[in-house]
Amino acid sequence: MNERDLRYFAAIVKFSSMRRAAERLHISQPALTKCIGRLEEQLNARLFERKGRQVVLTPVGEVMARRCKLILQHIDEACREVGEHAEGSLGHLRLGVAATLTEFLLPNALSELLKQTPGVTLSLTVGMSDVLRDGLLRDELDMVLGPLISSEELEGAAIVEDEVVVVASRDHPLAKCVPQLEQLNDYQWILPSGNMATRRWLEQTFADHGMAAPKAQIEVSSLALMPRLIARTDLLSFISRRNLRSPPFSDSLVELPFRETTLHRHFGLMTRRDSYLSPACQSLMTLLRERGKEMYHAN
Repeated sequence: MNERDLRYFAAIVKFSSMRRAAERLHISQPALTKCIGRLEEQLNARLFERKGRQVVLTPVGEVMARRCKLILQHIDEACREVGEHAEGSLGHLRLGVAATLTEFLLPNALSELLKQTPGVTLSLTVGMSDVLRDGLLRDELDMVLGPLISSEELEGAAIVEDEVVVVASRDHPLAKCVPQLEQLNDYQWILPSGNMATRRWLEQTFADHGMAAPKAQIEVSSLALMPRLIARTDLLSFISRRNLRSPPFSDSLVELPFRETTLHRHFGLMTRRDSYLSPACQSLMTLLRERGKEMYHAN
């Protein structure tokens, strides 16, 4: 069993197609079929079966796919670690960050990191927390800063507490009275996509109180856009309370203070269990553990 065969196997799993995998790998389909034949002969088991135009994993193939993913991750991490030691470099950090932390924590953290370790290189991905988590699990990211989640595959460390609340523009009708919870159903909302954890939590909270789900007139994939839209419309939304303390939105947004719709969460850093962490990654982790809370509330 060699690395090339494992990577070919992983490509077929990814695309569920011999043809597409062969095209992406720039090899012939017969060569790819021969590779799978070698693996199946070594394992004395079938790895794939055909369903229409797709190939799907057998139960043995499912086990092999999980093992293959771990093996290739370890190989890639070993190459990175050895290469960085050989070059004497601090390494490269692939960092994923949720929008709220991008605005309120990351500028302070990265400026301090560059002072401490000027040789570091970094690629930054800003996105929704579920997308970042999946990127971390696929070894596309080394570390994610965002809402902590429970996972057997990930390790997390809390940095700062956060609260997500219902907000409106200062000129909204509900901002000029003492609103009742049920009145939240009378207005349209701007919300993140339906698979976001905060959106699911809000919808479940409404359901628990016998209310219809919030009516999303606008769905966004960029949380950074939400405060500006809230400030200029009569749309309600559900965002971090931290946004209400920062100009220019401190003067244009208000919280609608409902205990029932206040979500308490922890922001922190997450890495894959037992993964290789470059010196650059370790430096940022130490900095955030020691000063992350201070940096988050600095401005």
